[in-house]
Amino acid sequence: MTNPDPFRYFKTSREIIRLAVMLYVRFPLSLRNVEDLLHERGIDVSHEAVRYWWHRFGPMFAAEIRKRRIAGMKSSKWRWHLDEMFVKINGERHYLWRAVDHEGEVLESYVTKTRDKKAALKFLKKAMRKHGCPEVFVTDLLRSYGAALKEIGAADRQETGRWMNNRVENSHLPFRRRERAMLRFRRMRSLQKFASVHASVYNHFNQERSLSSRTNFKLNRAAALAEWRGLGAE
Repeated sequence: MTNPDPFRYFKTSREIIRLAVMLYVRFPLSLRNVEDLLHERGIDVSHEAVRYWWHRFGPMFAAEIRKRRIAGMKSSKWRWHLDEMFVKINGERHYLWRAVDHEGEVLESYVTKTRDKKAALKFLKKAMRKHGCPEVFVTDLLRSYGAALKEIGAADRQETGRWMNNRVENSHLPFRRRERAMLRFRRMRSLQKFASVHASVYNHFNQERSLSSRTNFKLNRAAALAEWRGLGAE
């Protein structure tokens, strides 16, 4: 039995929908910025259509990317970098916990109102359900990590130290730029949804261009774009 076509009832072509979702999630653009960019290419859509498309198709594209990548991410069990970042929702401080592997791949994002042991434990269990248990957890000096790791029996795998967690600190920057373009978030659910989608799209297009030659970078970029254009086609 074949899956129903997710684009079946849309008048706009699937290519335009994929392009709009990619522009909005991947780059620090507002909905109206995406509308203007599409208009310059002769595509007349409203910013509300772009909003609807990303809400409808963003999680679907992200889930398909994760499904394809998790199977080939055995190296991610070596070293994880964990950190939490402050995010304001309607003026109230929340915490976005993020796990990144040694290659900069964003493994998990989780939003909580607190950053105590209970929140750290939920975050770790959620990440380990999908990716297994790594050999090393690199964290900052927040005591919640140590307490949570002790409860799951992995306290001896924790490493802390100055500058050791720069990998995850640097991975916050693309999300921070995206947050400013969106003028922040208004609900925990929308933050969790966007953080998850943004992480998958970032992983898909992140080619670590400083570590490869120009020729290899262009080949990898073209392959990533070709794979993106095939999402939702099955």
